Amino acid sequence: MSGARVVMTQAGDGRALELLRRACAVTVGDPAAVPDAEALLAFMPERVDAALLDRCPRLRIVAGALKGADNVDVPACTERGVWVTVVPDLLSQPTAELALALLLAAARRLREGDALVRSGGFDGWRPGLHGMQLAGTPAGVLGAGGVGGRVARMLAALGADVAVHDPAADPPEGVASLDLEPLLARSRAVVAALPLTARTRGLLDAERLALLPAGAVLVNVGRGSTVDEAAVAAALESGRLGAYAADVFAFEDLSLPDRPAGIDPALLRHPRTVFTPHVGSAVADVRARIEEHAARSILQALAGERPDGAINRPVAVQHLESPGPAAPAWQRA
Repeated sequence: MSGARVVMTQAGDGRALELLRRACAVTVGDPAAVPDAEALLAFMPERVDAALLDRCPRLRIVAGALKGADNVDVPACTERGVWVTVVPDLLSQPTAELALALLLAAARRLREGDALVRSGGFDGWRPGLHGMQLAGTPAGVLGAGGVGGRVARMLAALGADVAVHDPAADPPEGVASLDLEPLLARSRAVVAALPLTARTRGLLDAERLALLPAGAVLVNVGRGSTVDEAAVAAALESGRLGAYAADVFAFEDLSLPDRPAGIDPALLRHPRTVFTPHVGSAVADVRARIEEHAARSILQALAGERPDGAINRPVAVQHLESPGPAAPAWQRA
């Protein structure tokens, strides 16, 4: 392992970089510029595809400092004998907390209230800016994995009438599980915490948004392309949708060649939207632990071990490995 070439696409907070430099020669930057790299520590903005793998034929592991792996061509890595790892659960709690913050901000119209105060137009209490109380409100959570399960429990603790939809996971104890259409039809507040797959892409389209009760609030903290952003903008403009909040956007989904170039301007200008710049895991100590987990996975792979957080079984090692789980952790938000 000594002297193995490792590329980090970003330096992070420096602790993972320091850990790797104890045993490896580390470059921070574009992996395509380091064709003899044996390991790559990747973040959300990178696309690891077959072309990059061909330019870096010595790669043995792509370690993602992230939870989902939709920006990585996992089958191509598997064919080339490259491990792919993720950090399965460290991101879940902070992302669930942000989801709740976004839901409360949208439901209680905090953006509009803040703008009113800052405008100088607020001269004391007046009736208005009526929002939604979560206690007693029918709420739905799409995805019952690490993020969705936590969101469902938080909403239940606030007194919301919670149900979840996730064909691949059991709901938290005491929370009902419903099919998608019945869940949408009953839910005045919906949180989408979904990974991006062929099944979930565009799942919340115009037809399904029309199932929501008038004035419902929608939050997206999974992947941008699980929601049809143009349909959301139209539903907001018509008044059918009461508010939309998101931490993720379709233009970020690098695996989709037809992704939009940016956020729909109609969403950006609408007063009943609340957005954050993909900061679900942006808690300093959490980010440090995420990056260190990815760095340790690299050291394990370079030492010939099965790395923690592995979501594939490279062809070169399949004869040594027992079959992996039917539903890898990266497929569940």
